[in-house]
Amino acid sequence: MAIRKLQHLEIERLSPGDLPDAKRHPISLLLHDIRSAHNVGSALRSADGARIADVLVSGYTPTPENKSVYKTSLGAEQFVPWRQVSNPYETISALKNKGYTVAALELTDSPSKVELLKPQDFPLCLIAGNEVDGVDDQLLSLCDLAFEIPQYGAKQSLNVSVAIGIVLFDLVRQFRSF
Repeated sequence: MAIRKLQHLEIERLSPGDLPDAKRHPISLLLHDIRSAHNVGSALRSADGARIADVLVSGYTPTPENKSVYKTSLGAEQFVPWRQVSNPYETISALKNKGYTVAALELTDSPSKVELLKPQDFPLCLIAGNEVDGVDDQLLSLCDLAFEIPQYGAKQSLNVSVAIGIVLFDLVRQFRSF
């Protein structure tokens, strides 16, 4: 049997009108000091596809009003709640006070595994940082966990928006397994 690509209208998805009432996965994404508007747009598309709670942008991360973010997100900024935060450190502290687990997307000396998360680890805020320098040390010090993606090549490096997509969908898969 030959595989047939689905036409756009055949793909099962929520309509934009149904999305506000749809239950979101209890995951927030903080983008801090991401320099590339294209990476932000791509992260917004992954956030929408994973139907996470929201996206927070801080530092010099461009917002969806930026022409290049808008172009790359393909309209996802309309369907995933997002907001700009002026102080990511206070924001993370406030989330922790509300019971959030805070996790960095970063290579560290003590990596955590998404598949070991338990229901009590949600809601969760994932922090993604600068394309070159990663999550800044002050934000990293506020994290409960750090997720890294096993890599088997020479570079040991993924584009930040690709890494965000991988980990967001792993988090959603783990949450939905409960």
